Amino acid sequence: MTMRIVVLDDYQRVAREYGPFGSLGADVEVLHEHLADEDELADALRGADVVVAMRERTAFTASLFGKLPDLRLLVTTGMANAAIDLSAAAERGVTVTGTQMYGSTKSSNTTELTWALILAVRRHVVVEDRALRDGRWQTTVGVDLAGSTLGVLGLGRLGRQIARIGQAFDMRVIAWSQNLTAERAEEAGVTYVGKDQLFAESDVLTIHLKLSDRTKGLVGAAELGAMKPSSVLVNTSRGPIVDQGALIAALTARTIAGAGLDVYDEEPLPLGNPLRGAPNTVLLPHLGYVTEAGLRTMYEQVVEDIAAWRDGKPVRVLI
Repeated sequence: MTMRIVVLDDYQRVAREYGPFGSLGADVEVLHEHLADEDELADALRGADVVVAMRERTAFTASLFGKLPDLRLLVTTGMANAAIDLSAAAERGVTVTGTQMYGSTKSSNTTELTWALILAVRRHVVVEDRALRDGRWQTTVGVDLAGSTLGVLGLGRLGRQIARIGQAFDMRVIAWSQNLTAERAEEAGVTYVGKDQLFAESDVLTIHLKLSDRTKGLVGAAELGAMKPSSVLVNTSRGPIVDQGALIAALTARTIAGAGLDVYDEEPLPLGNPLRGAPNTVLLPHLGYVTEAGLRTMYEQVVEDIAAWRDGKPVRVLI
């Protein structure tokens, strides 16, 4: 019997181009629109031996696994996916595998997008683009990065890359996270500070933490209230790390100068979400990992994962 594969959420319609699915000799269906309703999703996936999930867009819960008796392999892009109930998968005999995310080990596509947001917010790129198209000329005053303070919340691999670029812009770079030590910060050429100092002194505060019970809501009303009215917040990590209501309140009251966001509590961001109308914001649709090299790496390894599993030698298994 021919193996049936369903690929979810290929918004850009590149899965077949970047991944050699034809080499598998399988029945491959690619879905381009997000299916949020569990029953609708189960109907679409019924009979699939293999499902490919794009990052954390789709929650694979115990309930959903129970509706997919034919599912044997779930491949997620990335090597971690908090939206998958791995215990439920194991109970149902479903193997879960992952992929790498980056086309280059030297830098991260998310790092590059973070700096695109920082520059867009600080130099009012979107506002000036719209103004020029409307016939106006020079409507804002930008803020220099040189000499200002970059605060990095989370100094892991991405945070260190962000810090190096900040240093290249002649910024003072400070950092804090629950597990960061002064010694590790010093190794990265960064000044370790306490949490309160991080929020109080940062002109640009950028978030690079994994979402967990410990980090959910870590940036709330108190933290935003400690920031300077001239400072901006950038989040390319995970939406729930920042209390959305507190952020909207701070932006509306102009107690911070702006925000650049690529991630949200609910994705795609609903049309009625008040963030869409918040002042001084640049909003992107979770593009941090969406580059040609990144997607090509993911889809090529998706096919590798499926072929290895088919041959009885699964690779990159998530436990």
